Amino acid sequence: MQIQYSERIRTLPPYLFAAIDQMKREALSKGADLIDLSIGDPDIPTPSHIVEAMKKAVEKPEHHRYPSYEGMFSFRKAVSDWYKTRFNVELDPEKEVLSLIGSKEGIGHIPLAFVDPGDVVLVPNPGYPVYPVGTKFAGGIPYFMPLKEEKGFLPDLDIIPEDVCKKAKLMFINYPNNPTAAVADENFYKKVVEFAKKYNIIVCHDAAYSEVYYEEKPLSFMQTEGAREVGIEFHSLSKTYNMTGWRIGFAVGNKDILSGLGKVKTNLDSGVFQAIQEASIVALQTDDSFLKGIRDIFKERRDILYEGLKAVGFDVKKPMATFYLWVKVPRGTNSIDFVAKLLKEAEVLCTPGVGFGEYGEGYIRFALTQSKERIKEAVERIRRLKL
Repeated sequence: MQIQYSERIRTLPPYLFAAIDQMKREALSKGADLIDLSIGDPDIPTPSHIVEAMKKAVEKPEHHRYPSYEGMFSFRKAVSDWYKTRFNVELDPEKEVLSLIGSKEGIGHIPLAFVDPGDVVLVPNPGYPVYPVGTKFAGGIPYFMPLKEEKGFLPDLDIIPEDVCKKAKLMFINYPNNPTAAVADENFYKKVVEFAKKYNIIVCHDAAYSEVYYEEKPLSFMQTEGAREVGIEFHSLSKTYNMTGWRIGFAVGNKDILSGLGKVKTNLDSGVFQAIQEASIVALQTDDSFLKGIRDIFKERRDILYEGLKAVGFDVKKPMATFYLWVKVPRGTNSIDFVAKLLKEAEVLCTPGVGFGEYGEGYIRFALTQSKERIKEAVERIRRLKL
């Protein structure tokens, strides 16, 4: 029997983080003392009070059956309460909150609800690879919006051609941003709302990193007047509470957009395991003073890596949010070759910027997902290379 992949699979580029995993495996198989700063998977354990809540919840027989697609009302209520506390945004938990099996699930599926073959989706570049992949799975055409340093890594909506705007059905934005660590202000979000209304474009804001901040709290897109008329916001417990493996997130905002996403969910996947939802209620009710301790750990790591790379001679800006540093590669090289050099000669693994899109070329991304001691060691190894 001859197995042949579909056209949509054959035309996909290799998934960035799968390729990095392969590089990692090869280095480890050769006995490398690898310092992995490549993938944004927090090394800090899930807080113990959330784990204890999960232990109790998993024993309840009512959680052993199929969960609802939209999520337990108690979980959606906890999300709406959190939005009220954190952003002063009122949400109807019945119609304006939808549970997700991690925000990636919702991001990947949202084009299936609103994009027909040939429709355009506006996608930030560099950006999370799922934005263009989900678009292509739906038969849509990604139009890449360059994120350039001179524009604060914000897309310039004014330079998008008129014919593209008229064909666009969705627009993805993501702040605090992965991979650039940029943050967006109120004026940008206001411009996004105006743009979306003018061209009837659904806005999908990926806010997964809103709680990983240092000097100033990032805004929610939902705080912007008119945002709920044009879009939704994706969120996840993964980064905020170090729960990447738990696979739980949510989307909030426009009830009709959420309803469309919900229809895709009911046909393609299931709801979130209810015990995880119950434990996530406890997570969402965690006092921010506790979360500050987690942010302080990342802040200390940020400062060590930033100061270290700057001293070595790298062109790098100190991030105000996320646990990433977006760093220019030395002149005369490209991001893939430089990542390979660091891996081979320093046994330090980071992510090539071009893996996030063509406009990521010339940069590499470091993740603050190792202890401060290992980050100091990584800096020392890179310093010895005399780049």
